[in-house]
Amino acid sequence: MSDEIPVKEIGALLDEVSTKVPKLITSLMSTLYSPEAGSSMGKAVGNLYKELLDSGIPKEDAQQMAKDYMRTLTSIANIMKND
Repeated sequence: MSDEIPVKEIGALLDEVSTKVPKLITSLMSTLYSPEAGSSMGKAVGNLYKELLDSGIPKEDAQQMAKDYMRTLTSIANIMKND
């Protein structure tokens, strides 16, 4: 086993990562902020709210839980947007 650091291989790996990661982030951001994503998010929050009501959670509590869920989804999207 060699103790040499594979500088060329590491350089090639970093070059590859530096070209692919920005494309991945751009693609992910397009997905998160598309009309389809907004529709899906609305459906997810609506379904959560309905399920909470159906399981006997009081309306006010269900509304707060749905709002908290929406805030969480938005926070995650904002964190990804700022990176």
